[in-house]
Amino acid sequence: MSPLLVRPSAGRGEVLSVTQERAQWQTVSLRMLHLEIGQEFAVAQPGEEVALVMLGGRAEIRAGGQHWDSLGARANVFAGMPHALYLPVGTERIEIRSLTNSCEVAVCGARASRRFPAAVIEPSSVEVEIRGGGNATRQINHIIKPEFPADQLLLVEVYTPSGNWSSYPPHKHDVHNPPGEVDLDEIYFYKISAPEGYAIQKIYTRDGRRDETLTVRDNEAVLIPEGYHPVVAAHGYDCYYLNVLAGSARSMAASDDPDYAWVRGKWNSKDQRLPLVS
Repeated sequence: MSPLLVRPSAGRGEVLSVTQERAQWQTVSLRMLHLEIGQEFAVAQPGEEVALVMLGGRAEIRAGGQHWDSLGARANVFAGMPHALYLPVGTERIEIRSLTNSCEVAVCGARASRRFPAAVIEPSSVEVEIRGGGNATRQINHIIKPEFPADQLLLVEVYTPSGNWSSYPPHKHDVHNPPGEVDLDEIYFYKISAPEGYAIQKIYTRDGRRDETLTVRDNEAVLIPEGYHPVVAAHGYDCYYLNVLAGSARSMAASDDPDYAWVRGKWNSKDQRLPLVS
């Protein structure tokens, strides 16, 4: 199995963990929690700013002397828009208690030095972008944009309808050359609309040092340390992924693979299936 593909464990509690040490970078992390009603879980990542993204269900949160009675609303990622909670670097302990069965929480972190106020991100404040065209149309939910008051962390959700391409034309963000491109490490965390479905992600560099093609299934993660990284959703299955990013600048600037950049000029319509959630 490729070291870039991270598979979950069975059971409840923490079912997937990507630390900076596991990824061999100094930037982002991801922990996935699956909790039953009443189950509690504590997270301690004081060296990172953290965002809790509610993938499904509701939870009570205590952190930094503050208390949030209920965070979350959607049953799953295909049923609605996200709630999230941003917590600053230096938060010593985060306590999460599930208020529903099958509560799923993504704990997204980035090493940080500057402290910003805690903030709830409501679905109404998440900007929705329909990007691309033709069968490369997809939906972007901007949860933590570069303009958001945070130090390093960036977060988006992406919905790709059955059979469509995403992260296309293939792009990369591994050179600090603003404004055209910045150096960002990235984690993709996947949900597929049915358990037997899958997506395919390619990760490659133009010089051939890296060239991998991964079959990715529900609840798996992919690490993007460098290179171009397009995605396609298998026919018959809608694909969701949560992107966690941080790096050399608070920017999402990326550069296209010049061999495929021409496709942008051929997009003359949007896929009418989008938005998949609203």
